Amino acid sequence: METKILIAKDLLKIKAVFFRPEEPFTWASGIKSPVYCDNRLTLSDTDVRTDVETALAETIKANYPDAEVLMGTSTAGIAHAAITAHLMGLPMGYVRSGAKDHGRQNQIEGKLLPGQKVVVVEDLISTGGSVIEVVNILREAGAEVLGIVSIFTYGMQKGLDRLAAADVKNVSLTNFDVIAEVAAEEGYIKTDDIKRLIAFRNNPSDESWIGA
Repeated sequence: METKILIAKDLLKIKAVFFRPEEPFTWASGIKSPVYCDNRLTLSDTDVRTDVETALAETIKANYPDAEVLMGTSTAGIAHAAITAHLMGLPMGYVRSGAKDHGRQNQIEGKLLPGQKVVVVEDLISTGGSVIEVVNILREAGAEVLGIVSIFTYGMQKGLDRLAAADVKNVSLTNFDVIAEVAAEEGYIKTDDIKRLIAFRNNPSDESWIGA
């Protein structure tokens, strides 16, 4: 089975990605969303966890064969970076969202040498702001960031534009379009809902999809 479909099926099965177009969720920003995503749930299901971590390792080998260190985003990417690094026999660390206010005040945890080739491990990409902040911190520390690997991406234009502006590549195991199609095929949503979901993804601030 193709990886993006396998991971989509896994995420839907454990409700790590959960569609509810008839009763939208409200994000912290106030935006109404037909989708809820919590990829931390993948860590609690041993079969899904194996699928995800194996796919992350294979994706890194295929797209970033020169990777020397994996760096997880804090906090959701840390466990995935650790498990994947273990599978690949690579060192890992993680990047804090803010520097510690005690001790050595590190923002990068783990050993990182200037010039090392790094892949950032992220669980989810929406607008891309937080993962690009991690990339910039690593670059400022002298790392050569080869790119990002993530479990799931919405494919929002704002995120795509930010990644392009930061000149950083992202490869996701699966994406919003694939999960929407699989969700319809497996009866999680109605086929008619796909257009509404894509309309949300293309312009999250436009809530006209709710009554469509």
